[in-house]
Amino acid sequence: MSVTLLWVVSHTSKVSTCLSFLDSSKDFTARNKNLVFNGRPKKGMKQKWKTTCNFPVISTVVANPAAVSSEQKVYDVVLKQAALVKRQMSSPADVRPDIVLPGSLSLLSEAYDRCGEVCAEYAKTFYLGTLLMTPERRRAIWAIYVWCRRTDELVDGPNASHITPTALDRWESRLEDLFRGRPYDMLDAALSDTVAKYPVDIQPFKDMIEGMRMDLRKSRYKNFDELYLYCYYVAGTVGLMSVPVMGIAPESRATTESVYNAALALGIANQLTNILRDVGEDARRGRVYLPQDELAQAGLSDDDIFAGKVTDKWRYFMKNQIKRARMFFDEAEKGVTELSSASRWPVWASLLLYRQILDEIETNDYNNFTKRAYVSKAKKVLSLPIAYTRSLVRPSRISSSLIKV
Repeated sequence: MSVTLLWVVSHTSKVSTCLSFLDSSKDFTARNKNLVFNGRPKKGMKQKWKTTCNFPVISTVVANPAAVSSEQKVYDVVLKQAALVKRQMSSPADVRPDIVLPGSLSLLSEAYDRCGEVCAEYAKTFYLGTLLMTPERRRAIWAIYVWCRRTDELVDGPNASHITPTALDRWESRLEDLFRGRPYDMLDAALSDTVAKYPVDIQPFKDMIEGMRMDLRKSRYKNFDELYLYCYYVAGTVGLMSVPVMGIAPESRATTESVYNAALALGIANQLTNILRDVGEDARRGRVYLPQDELAQAGLSDDDIFAGKVTDKWRYFMKNQIKRARMFFDEAEKGVTELSSASRWPVWASLLLYRQILDEIETNDYNNFTKRAYVSKAKKVLSLPIAYTRSLVRPSRISSSLIKV
């Protein structure tokens, strides 16, 4: 299934095209069933939901230290990345190892330019979104995009049938080398330079590779907890990679952890949207990226998905899956305003555009078996001024759920 360059890209394949600058939190181990929020949760507490469905929709909207194992694992990564950012802010003079480039600085510039060319060729809308950023941030996002795309191509590309776990192990070793300042090729050099300039931790990159391993061995997900972890691996990770580049507004009073959690929620929302959009396409590949227990509770099975027939049971099931995805988008919106002013517009644009895919699924009467939901160019154009207006809203100076305490 795909990778989503989080606050920056999305997926068609795994990392794909979509101004969803992200045109690219998880477990929502749905125990508490519902979509009506019972008050604001206190820090460290699960959110409580009421329910009108027969199966759980979502129990928490972001990674949470008091949750089940999948959430705990993701939350630990969030804390580690947030700590890295805080360290850099308190010790800006911290220097990383010099990068050993296969040439001169002109080659490094050429490497970034090549990354930009790859983005322009394979993710046109995403590429246009990056042009709204400052030159340095733009180049860094290109480098991250290209690495994510190359990683995704290992299991979704033309040579995917020949990829083995050993090949992914070698790719991970190569990743470790580039983080040490020893890039293997020109494209690696661009990312190596990026991670030397920004407080980016290696763990999200390793976790994305783990998502590729999961694709090699797994084609079914028992429950949302399992699916959440997969969504984190292939999409939520990109949020953790890109927030250090996007930057948090200096005037923001939000905690670093809360901003990362919002980025994580956006990645999960995008990937859930990908999954719901591509049900038919994935089924033709023998894959079902839907919680098996929730399918069963709705009176459905894999056979119904392979049959590709829209029934009342399917509509009921899809309505609740879409509700869950929208909950993640709602959570993600809380963090966009906290980003640096130069990054807010492209992120808002991608979020609003990608979210509309869910509307298109509904317009298609939930037929995601034979109809592909997409946002028309006219709707994309109309979304841009809305995104720009929202980007002008500065971080709140009054108390909110994201505020530092």
